[in-house]
Amino acid sequence: MTQTTARTTAQTPAGIAIVTGANRGLGRNTALSIARHGGDVVVAHRGNDAQAQEVVAEIEALGRKAVALRLDVGRIAGFPTFVEALRGALKEHWGRDSFDHLINNAGHGEFAAIGDTTEAQFGGLFDVHVKGVFFLVQALLPLIADGGRIVNLSSGLTRVSYPGFSAYAAAKGAVEILTVYMARELGSRGITVNTVAPGAIETDFGGGLVRDDAGMNQQFAGMTALGRVGVPDDIGPMIASLLGPDNRWVTGQRIEVSGGQTI
Repeated sequence: MTQTTARTTAQTPAGIAIVTGANRGLGRNTALSIARHGGDVVVAHRGNDAQAQEVVAEIEALGRKAVALRLDVGRIAGFPTFVEALRGALKEHWGRDSFDHLINNAGHGEFAAIGDTTEAQFGGLFDVHVKGVFFLVQALLPLIADGGRIVNLSSGLTRVSYPGFSAYAAAKGAVEILTVYMARELGSRGITVNTVAPGAIETDFGGGLVRDDAGMNQQFAGMTALGRVGVPDDIGPMIASLLGPDNRWVTGQRIEVSGGQTI
């Protein structure tokens, strides 16, 4: 059987979604939001099994299926192992050889002035946010169903500048360009690819920089039209909505979800 004939077309708005970094923060919220929209989830995580299993339990409590699989997005050499584990999970839990949606959420922040940024910091950001996204999509192309969705996470910091975020924003800018090319190349399969760019959000990202630093929180809130920083519930449901048929004609777009940050 050829690779093309082995693919199946997504039949439901929700289907099966892989969410990377789904054990916490925006990834967790996105996974739960997808379940609330009627979808099943592969909870991909780097190694916190306890957190991942908590998310699986919450999804199952919503009446949906979920499975947790380990994935270090910054280690491309481990992708074949993940793909094989995914094949097994799809067959065991869903009786399928494909999934429908991929949300590339996993990531981390390195915040330093240009003069203080190390090569290791810079390389680590691009390994996870750029190379990881590119080669994970490549590895999963044989398994994603025609008519599926890919959502890449970027940042409001690709549109506006803030001192100390240069390397992180540059990596996210590269993700936005990759999104456009992925949308073009995968369009023939009916797969849409979009970027969601959150503004400042209260999570543990970056050591809880926005959530726990009152001064930073107030500063970003003052830059935002709606007068506050975001919370995970502002982002996860929006990402879940992109997976449904109402957004089937949206592809190659950067969609900022920031409450009007710096407009």
